[in-house]
Amino acid sequence: METTCEKNKDQPMTDINLIAALLFGLALVHTFAAKSFERIADRSTRHAGLFHLLGEIEVVFGLWAFIFISIMAFVSGGDRAIEYLESRHYTEPLFVFVIMVVAASRPVLEAVRSLIDSAARLAPMNTLLAQVWLCFALVPLIGSLITEPAAMTLAALMLAPMVFHPGMPERLKYCALGVLFVNVSIGGTLTSFAAPPVLMVAATWQWDTAFMASTFGWKSAAAVVINATGIAWLLRKHLKSPVAEANGTLRQRVPLVVMLIHLLFLGAVVVFAHHPVVFLGVFLFFLGYTQAYSNYQNPLILKEGLLVGFFLAGLVVLGGMQQWWLQPIVSSLEPTALFFSALGLTAITDNAALTYLGSLIQGISDESKYMLVAGAVAGGGLTVIANAPNPAGVALLRDGFKDGSIGIGGLLAGALVPTVIAAAFFLL
Repeated sequence: METTCEKNKDQPMTDINLIAALLFGLALVHTFAAKSFERIADRSTRHAGLFHLLGEIEVVFGLWAFIFISIMAFVSGGDRAIEYLESRHYTEPLFVFVIMVVAASRPVLEAVRSLIDSAARLAPMNTLLAQVWLCFALVPLIGSLITEPAAMTLAALMLAPMVFHPGMPERLKYCALGVLFVNVSIGGTLTSFAAPPVLMVAATWQWDTAFMASTFGWKSAAAVVINATGIAWLLRKHLKSPVAEANGTLRQRVPLVVMLIHLLFLGAVVVFAHHPVVFLGVFLFFLGYTQAYSNYQNPLILKEGLLVGFFLAGLVVLGGMQQWWLQPIVSSLEPTALFFSALGLTAITDNAALTYLGSLIQGISDESKYMLVAGAVAGGGLTVIANAPNPAGVALLRDGFKDGSIGIGGLLAGALVPTVIAAAFFLL
């Protein structure tokens, strides 16, 4: 993917590369400091609104991307800045926005909730505990079929009333969030089309679903089950039944035909995930259908979806300027070192961008290919920016945390153990 910056190697573009790296670093610092801005906002009287805005994690990368483009227009000219913006690919932010809204619609949520409830009643354990376990285990694995952003949306919405409620200790909430993020990141690797970091290399390296299932899938499934079992056991004394959620609104009957139509919309968006003209058209029909049958709907999460799309679009703009220092690192490492480097780099870059850079390396060995992707997906739960679905989870679950925001340090701590378990299986 040749960008403006790759086509122009003169001094102004070199300056822009350095500026982009600096702003990317500042955006990372801002991400870690987001919760602090929320605390300042609670104590401020004159500028509370501004600090609340700066405390929104979903706003961070979009804000710094705007600053970068403004500087680029000043340094290199407005035409070059616009050319760079238009050279980026925004399919993923658009897709995540659409799939979040469709997956979170009441009929889809009810269909998946019914599946979870039926399976939980058959389990040889407390039904509520089984529901939570299935949300941490089964839903992330279903992400291999419906894509990871859809799995994240469904799992977050179902877990919110059971786990992320005021009676749950804050420490356990971060442990639960870490497990959810890690399990979604690795749970999409049973197929070749559901996980963004796999999708970036599947066609180039000829990795089909059979290869993914036999090479990554069973390891991912084993790690997902162990992580889900551990967190369910830790949470068991503090779980809350979801029956009373929203005064029973979600428990009102939705006709089967309406559920099926919504699932068809979801399936169409997944099938045409790489064709924004098509899935946006499907989304417009979906919006019309929800208006026509509004009595079977809850309010669509348009605001949350747009904020997540804005975050990811900002990451696309700023992340696209980091190839000059990332690719030499990726291309110079031996397989085992590449695994651990990918795991660490994923925490400060999008894992799909990292694997894409690896796909550009000529003559990379099969072992290095495996280690790069394994490290990228294993580290996908460490930070908000590590995996594309993570901002969706943050947007849907942050109200369950103290101050209505999620501390990035807490997320990192909560994700460490499940990340180690995932890494151990991938290194087998």
